[in-house]
Amino acid sequence: MRYFSDNAAPVHPKIWEAMRDADSLDTAYDGDRWSARLDEAFTTLFGRECRAMAVTTGTAANALACAAMAQGHQGILCHEEAHIEMDEAGAPGFFAAGAKLMLLPGDGAKITAESLSARLDAIRPDVHQVQAAGISITNATEYGLVYTPQEVADIAGLAQQRGLALHMDGARFANAVARTGDARAITEGVDLLSFGCVKNGGMSAEALVFFDTDLYAATDYRRKRAGHLLSKGRYLAAQILAMLEDDLWLDNARTANAAAAMIAQAAGDRLLYPVEANEIFLTLSAGEAAGLRARGFDFYDWGAMSEQGGAARLVTSWQHEASDVQPLADAIAAL
Repeated sequence: MRYFSDNAAPVHPKIWEAMRDADSLDTAYDGDRWSARLDEAFTTLFGRECRAMAVTTGTAANALACAAMAQGHQGILCHEEAHIEMDEAGAPGFFAAGAKLMLLPGDGAKITAESLSARLDAIRPDVHQVQAAGISITNATEYGLVYTPQEVADIAGLAQQRGLALHMDGARFANAVARTGDARAITEGVDLLSFGCVKNGGMSAEALVFFDTDLYAATDYRRKRAGHLLSKGRYLAAQILAMLEDDLWLDNARTANAAAAMIAQAAGDRLLYPVEANEIFLTLSAGEAAGLRARGFDFYDWGAMSEQGGAARLVTSWQHEASDVQPLADAIAAL
């Protein structure tokens, strides 16, 4: 009945099991046998050499990625509603010694190669203006839209042409892959990936994946300096490995996406954005929202809500089976 956020969902039983299996004497920090398997696991998943490190939060993963891309006097291009701009309390700039986020508009929180090119062309190449060093995109976006492989390829091509690094905030990467069906295709040309686990059934582990492995070494020190190198890192690594084993990460995301699709079908013309992952944005009046809540359904208002109109955000998770979602879908369809 709760559709506030996939962050609020329970931990998947297989994640608990993996953590119990890791609950034994082993080497501290990253020297344990679980952490030692992360690089190989992601190399196998993506079909190219990867380095990976475990951190405790998506904010840490994103902020460390920003610090890897840009020095303090440089900038990182991103959408004006990107999570790194709106919801991380300045952490990217803090980790990156003051590097500036350079904001772009775009429907559904997407940016394009064309908008990036125009923004870059407007920057004078002199000491008086911040020079861009990297690009960050979110997949799936803050409004639940998914970048296609071609859209990522276009941005990656521009980044390479302009000498910029490319980061993908993948807090809901699994949901994006469940939509497109190809993890490798939607990361082609990406240099760093924040591989989300917590929203997808994990407890306290996210992975920062380096496709540009040269960026790993300095980031290793930054992680320690920022307080995100856990002495018992095996519990983080065990969660991530359990996600990858037998494609649990994809199974969980497919369940969440299917639940969102059921709600989207019931919402019909109320939808504000196409539902491509596990987030649903729809129009509701204050009375309609109150009626749904009176029946036990919880969700966030999205902006101001009045009797004249308003909007709500609902997020499904790995635990939302069809039988759980059907009562909500029926209630929305009956409004």
